[in-house]
Amino acid sequence: MSQRDYYDVLGVSRNASEQDIKKAFRRLAMKYHPDRNPDDTDALAKFKEAKAAHDVLSDARKRSAYDQFGHAGVSGQGGYGGGPGDFAGGGFSDIFGDVFGDIFGGRGGGRRTARGADLRYDLGLTLEEAVAGKDVKIRIPTTVECHHCGGSGAKPGTRPKECPTCHGVGQVRMQQGFFSIQQTCPECRGTGKVVEEACRYCRGAGRLKEEKTLSVKVPAGVDTGDRIRLAGEGEASEHGGVPGDLYVQVVVEDHPIFKREDSHLFCEVPISFVTAALGGELEVPTLNGKVVLKVPAGTQTGKLFRMRGKGVKPVRGGPVGDLLCRVIVETPVNLTERQKELLREFEDSVSAGGKHHSPQSSSWLDGVKHFFEKMGL
Repeated sequence: MSQRDYYDVLGVSRNASEQDIKKAFRRLAMKYHPDRNPDDTDALAKFKEAKAAHDVLSDARKRSAYDQFGHAGVSGQGGYGGGPGDFAGGGFSDIFGDVFGDIFGGRGGGRRTARGADLRYDLGLTLEEAVAGKDVKIRIPTTVECHHCGGSGAKPGTRPKECPTCHGVGQVRMQQGFFSIQQTCPECRGTGKVVEEACRYCRGAGRLKEEKTLSVKVPAGVDTGDRIRLAGEGEASEHGGVPGDLYVQVVVEDHPIFKREDSHLFCEVPISFVTAALGGELEVPTLNGKVVLKVPAGTQTGKLFRMRGKGVKPVRGGPVGDLLCRVIVETPVNLTERQKELLREFEDSVSAGGKHHSPQSSSWLDGVKHFFEKMGL
């Protein structure tokens, strides 16, 4: 059976670049790969055909011979005539690297040193500190690069050697049937180097435990849950890699007067029965000083007063919030006999006025009366 033109197999032009050829092969390999098409002989044949075309056209010397002499010029170098021999000398292991190499870091994987771990520090602030901002110093336990071996883990004056297992690559291939799977070298744990004589200070780890003091600039307007990132202030990496980051987590303490919701502040203001009835002025605290709250006559408990611009300026920008004051009418306690007598006289006077003095109470009593009438009570 005559073989198809390799350019037609991959669906590329005869002047296609090496990158175009690789992309075309990857697309076909993903579509017809035996793992995706178990027991499908037609898919397997197409997979073999695509691999044969790729093996020739991705090699400059073979491609030149193919362009001049066709299949005869590469006889025995890329055919897919049949049998397991077509996968020898590269076979699935190379296919795996070509198709999935970009996902796992390229063919051979390359040596990578693990990044140091990130750290978290919970920073407690008062509401006043969170709203105004503050420069604070914190002391944290962490791991730092060993000053004696420079983070290499090797005895001072010596250097780590190339790993004999992976030859400095940091990864090894494990053969499983048709597939060759790449994984981290167990000898050097991916660093590509081994320490023959360990540093006695860090015992070969390249890191030491210690505490360090850091300055943290807390911006104005932060709230519980906000994070401040200090790049490179986390744990040191093993063997001289990139250190992690430190995340300072803001926790704002409860305030005895105010509660915060986003950019607004809330507080409850107790007022006397007389102030609620006759009206008056009260001094109310804010985070920037005192303001005067004017209470109109006849104010009911629970009434909300808004003091504009007396809240918090958000850390991410936007207008300053408001202070919302909820007045709570306080019932007098520990009354003298004379005070009780005066209140009874006042109650009699108010009752005589009916709805004129107590509209809410009168309306509620009327509703109760109608309810009982409907119930036949």
